[in-house]
Amino acid sequence: MTRMGVLATQGNVDENIAASRAALGQSGTAVRVMSAADVDAVDALVIPGGESTAIGPLSEASGAMAAIRRRAESDSMPILGICAGLVLMASPAQAGPGPERLGLLDVDVERNAHGRQRVSFEADVALPSLGIDSLRGAFIRAPAIARTGAGVEVLANLRGRAVAVRQDTLVGVTFHAELAGHALHAAFARVAAGAL
Repeated sequence: MTRMGVLATQGNVDENIAASRAALGQSGTAVRVMSAADVDAVDALVIPGGESTAIGPLSEASGAMAAIRRRAESDSMPILGICAGLVLMASPAQAGPGPERLGLLDVDVERNAHGRQRVSFEADVALPSLGIDSLRGAFIRAPAIARTGAGVEVLANLRGRAVAVRQDTLVGVTFHAELAGHALHAAFARVAAGAL
């Protein structure tokens, strides 16, 4: 049985819990993660969208960030980073202003690259290598992936830019998928189970 955690310091926590529960069905459970001990008690983790400058410092203060980094590096814990979650997973190399990054995913990310809240938009995104023909993504003050490393697979592009990437068991997307169902979370559950 898969125990999927959702980092619960700030952001779309309830929506990601609901999407994770729907994705797992009877094969697992979804729980809130707030501390290092919580991180150690899950098999996979979703870092939700929200405000990376809040999620990062709050998770550092609780010890969760250090535990996430340790689990990802030593246990290859699968992690899904959504919007702000992707920002936190990204390389710290050219981070600029903003929160400390985990440096787990070999990508450079620009925060709020699509502009302010009022220019947020929705678009259909296909992720065929994850078995997703189309899902509705909400790009809310979305980041942009500026660079991908050699070991990073681009899963989807939109308007000539990468919007979804994968590096082994790490998946990152620039958009919110939890607002329109659980297709991404179901695919991530298969990644976490080693089935995809």
